[in-house]
Amino acid sequence: MNAYGNILLIAMPGFLILILIEMIWGRWKHKEQQPVIDTIASLSSGMTNILKSTLGLTLVIVSYAFLQEHLHLMEWAKGSIWPYIIVFVFLDFTGYWSHRLQHRVNFFWSHHLVHHSSEEFNLPCALRQQITVMTNVYTLMLIPMALIGIPVEVLALVGPIHLFSQFWYHTRYIGKLGFLEYLLVTPSAHRVHHAMNDIYMDKNYSQIFIIWDRMFGTYQEELETEPCVYGMRRPAQTWNPYIINFKHWYTLAADAWHTEKIGDKFRLWFMPTGWRPADVMEKYPLFTVEKMSDLKKYNPVYSNWFRAFSVTHMSVIFLLLCFLFFRFGEITKTEALINGMLLLLAIFGFTSLLDKKQYGVASLVLVSIGIVAYSISKGDWFGLNSFLPLGSVIVAIYFALTAIAATWFYKSEFSVSAA
Repeated sequence: MNAYGNILLIAMPGFLILILIEMIWGRWKHKEQQPVIDTIASLSSGMTNILKSTLGLTLVIVSYAFLQEHLHLMEWAKGSIWPYIIVFVFLDFTGYWSHRLQHRVNFFWSHHLVHHSSEEFNLPCALRQQITVMTNVYTLMLIPMALIGIPVEVLALVGPIHLFSQFWYHTRYIGKLGFLEYLLVTPSAHRVHHAMNDIYMDKNYSQIFIIWDRMFGTYQEELETEPCVYGMRRPAQTWNPYIINFKHWYTLAADAWHTEKIGDKFRLWFMPTGWRPADVMEKYPLFTVEKMSDLKKYNPVYSNWFRAFSVTHMSVIFLLLCFLFFRFGEITKTEALINGMLLLLAIFGFTSLLDKKQYGVASLVLVSIGIVAYSISKGDWFGLNSFLPLGSVIVAIYFALTAIAATWFYKSEFSVSAA
């Protein structure tokens, strides 16, 4: 947890700088302004994912360290570069197949749909990552690496590098890259993957090397005659990352409950993504985008004051998250868990407020009160006073004002209809 937190301390500010550069470039060169609230929703989703990962909120079935220790058939000389190369290529190959599985099977789509939930395509949407994988079952895919004795530290280093290397190509502002289109996943290739046009659906699953799609027949070039339309055929219609993550699971569970056929109750989980029993489709229809012109982007109306509050609040949560990672190793696991859970609850309340839900107001007020109470009772915010005099007082005052602001926005914003 400590090592990954240290990596994120470097990666997260880097991602934020790149996002700001993209926004400035789009405004300056393309006269475009990225939707602020959509960007905030993407950042919120990214923070829930990394909090879940760093806090260890996953049931560990078997660790890679255990597999490597008990299954390895060979050892590598210290300083050899081959383990790093092998792991990178292996992660990319298995990543292609797990990604393809997530798109093609109802159950596994629940693990991935949050990444496709944005109706924009930009760097922030790369941060929309799942929180629904409750076990580390994907570790079993690493058994071949354990057999050939790949050290744990190699996987720990290469894994984040492989993951973070997938960030840069989530942009509309980089065109086709010539011969690289035949070798790497480029922004053009990945725009196709995120598009829901008929010709682009279920294409370009590769993560770093596009050669896997070309080898296994899932490659599609971006066409000038077919502009990409981003989002999902069943739109999320919410900014709340928790709702988005579990939305499809809820649909599957409801369909399993409502269908009259016993067989359908079980097989729907493993049918192609989007499949529903015929009797359920008739009684409980769901809106699905059939033609690209049917898509109406989720776009509630907000005042400038509310937008300013949203940017400020997300910035504060981000800074508190960075401080949590900075303090890993200095505070106890219990304190880290309490800190992380308070931030997770704060994100839930805030994004529910963005959706103009009454429970969003209530939850944001309650968690703000909880943060104030914790800061006052402990006389500190997890060691913040050592770095910022009266830091805990500042945290308490800010979240007290947040509770007041949430109540005020409820009265001033919730009467405004969605666009």
